[in-house]
Formats: sequence, C-alpha cells, structure tokens
Amino acid sequence: MNNLISVEQATEIILNQRVDFGTELINIDAAFGRVVAGPLLADRDFPPFDRVTMDGIAIDFQPFANGQRAFLIEATQTAGEPQLTLQNQSNCIEVMTGASLPIGTDTIIRYEDLEIENGLATINAKVKEKQNVHRKGEDHTRNGLLIPDNTLLRSPELAVAATVGKNKLPVKRLPKVAIITSGDELVNIDEVPLPHQIRHSNSYSIAALLQPYGISPTHFHIADNFEETKNQLKSALENFDVLILSGGVSMGKKDFIPDALAALGVEKLFHKLAQRPGKPFWFGKSGEKTVFALPGNPVSTFVCVRRYFIPWLRQNIGMEAMNYSYAKLKEEITFKPNLAYFLQVKVVTDEHATQWATPVRGNGSGDFVNLSHANGFIELPSDKMVFAQGNTYRIWQF
Repeated sequence: MNNLISVEQATEIILNQRVDFGTELINIDAAFGRVVAGPLLADRDFPPFDRVTMDGIAIDFQPFANGQRAFLIEATQTAGEPQLTLQNQSNCIEVMTGASLPIGTDTIIRYEDLEIENGLATINAKVKEKQNVHRKGEDHTRNGLLIPDNTLLRSPELAVAATVGKNKLPVKRLPKVAIITSGDELVNIDEVPLPHQIRHSNSYSIAALLQPYGISPTHFHIADNFEETKNQLKSALENFDVLILSGGVSMGKKDFIPDALAALGVEKLFHKLAQRPGKPFWFGKSGEKTVFALPGNPVSTFVCVRRYFIPWLRQNIGMEAMNYSYAKLKEEITFKPNLAYFLQVKVVTDEHATQWATPVRGNGSGDFVNLSHANGFIELPSDKMVFAQGNTYRIWQF
C-alpha cells in the first residue's frame, strides 16, 4: 500500500498540469457550450433608448398632476419606428411595447387603465410619474462589461453576443483527444465475438462523457504487442494533445502501456491510487502532451474519466475545475480495505431539497451494465470502514 497515492494527492497532481490549448475564432452558431476567450463589452447603452414597457399611451405627467384625465390621441408610436415628438402637451401618443418613448412624454399608462372612445383616452387609475419606462442605459452603459472572460457560452450568453453584433466569437480551443484501447480480447461492436472475446464499450462511454464539452475524440485500438504499442503511442503523442488510454496498465504479462510510455520518454507523475475501482490508474506528461492511462475494467475507466479527467479538462478550457455536489447515504455501508471507495448510487432529491444516495450494488468493476441503473458515484474516504446512514459525502453525477 505504500506505493499508492491518495485521491487527494492524485487530484492535486492532475490539476497542477495546466495546458494552454490556445484560442480560435468561430461562428456564433457553433459557439454553444464553448468558453469565451476575452470579455464581451456593450457596443452601446442597454437599452439604447428610453423604451416603452407596456402597450397604452404616453403622456407628459405634468398635465395629469394638474388634474387632467382625458387626453386626445395625436399619433401612434410602434416598435421599430423612428422616435415621434408630442406636438401638444395636453395630448398623448398611443405606444406599443418596445417602442421608443416619444419626445415630450415621460409616463406610460397601460390600456387596462384607460377608456378610449372617439380618439380620446380617459385615465381611470392611479398614475406614478415615469412609470412603465425602461430608461436608456439603465441596464448597462456603453463599453460596460456584459460577459466576463472564461464564461461558458449558454443560450443567454449567445443572445448577448448577438445583441452586440458578435457574429464570430473568440473561444478557448478544445484539445485534440485520442481514446486508445488495448487488449486482444476486444472486437468491434458490429462483430460477433467468439466465446473468449468481448465487444468494445469503453471508447463509447468515454466519448459520451466528453460530448457535453464539444469534444469529438478519435479512437484507436492497439493489439497486445510491445512494439506496436510503442509505435501507436508515439504517433498519437505527435498528433494529439491528450491521450486517454483504457487497459494495459496493470501487472499482467501483456500490460505493455507503462513500459511503452517510459520508452517514449513520457514522464510518469503517478501510477496506482488508493481507491476502488480504478487503482492501476497511470498519469503522466510529455511536454505539453498529457496522458491518462486508465485500467480497462469498464467501471474503473468510467470512474477515472468522470473523477479526474473531466475536472482537468474543465480547468484547461477555462471553466471551474470542480463542480462540487453532496448527498446523504440512504443506508449504512461497510467497506474494509484502506482505500477510497467510489460506490455507484442513485441520487434523488427529496421535498426538502436534500440529496439522498441509494447504493446500486453490482458485481465489481467489470459490471458496467450496473452503471445504467445508477446516476452517480458517492466518494467514501479511506479513513474509516463503516459509513453511517445519513452521513454526507461528495458525489459525482453522470
């Protein structure tokens, strides 16, 4: 156990590996889910004019304050039309929501508070001076900060970008990612496996975890041969920013990945964690290239990608690395090995907004079908063996 590092140590080592993938300019139509590289500023005041917020009439408040209640409609101002001017202070202008406030007026009375007959609008409600007007620059002034640097571009942010005329946006470039599987027992999913074979699955689960970040990885498979392993990894290191390997990192006779990486000069930052599943995890770097070499058992691969790779990715594309969430254990758990335990759970939020994690027990790190019945892992620390019902621990949802 002395050669195993803790989950906390592994997290620190991984997040200390900061890589700048650069920036690129993309069309706004392709920017959803990307991280903006640089602030977005207001190109003019928001709103750019005194804006009407209710359908009704616009008046100068002074005549109303002096007791006048009936106003002759002298014109109509609609949204998108040039600003009109009230010609007679005792009259009014009919206005629509979104229109410019006519010059000479300062107060809007909605239709619900009016009686209109023969072009005369009579007010039958209380009126507050300057009501129902959204003032120029009230939200933001010209050159003011609208969207900070390193913001995830969602629907609201893209609406702001469009409003300030950004048909192209500078964003953080995404890394080129290779998913590399190994093992002679693996065949393609469209093949019928022999009794001693299984179909690929890890590459698809990894790719699905990356999809929300806009990454479309390239998949390679390596046969269990040292020279081929070394040659394939050499090529991948030359052509990709990040390698995510699945399989070949443990102590088996054909687990060639660690030795092949060493032969290529990739620096090992750690190998083997005090956790279950995922103990044989290998992590290293070669210059600006980063290597996550994960155990091949499907649940182990899934845990390591969700727990370690996704925070590292988020950090290096300008997002907050950790997205912490916690839940209470629905039942007592006993786990004797001195290891952190990532237990598959079904997380449900009750009527008091408390999250509860119910264990979804499977048959070990090879039982990936059991993952489909869960929606997260609860991270149980290595400093105890019994975890009481109702205790709170960190969860990693998927």
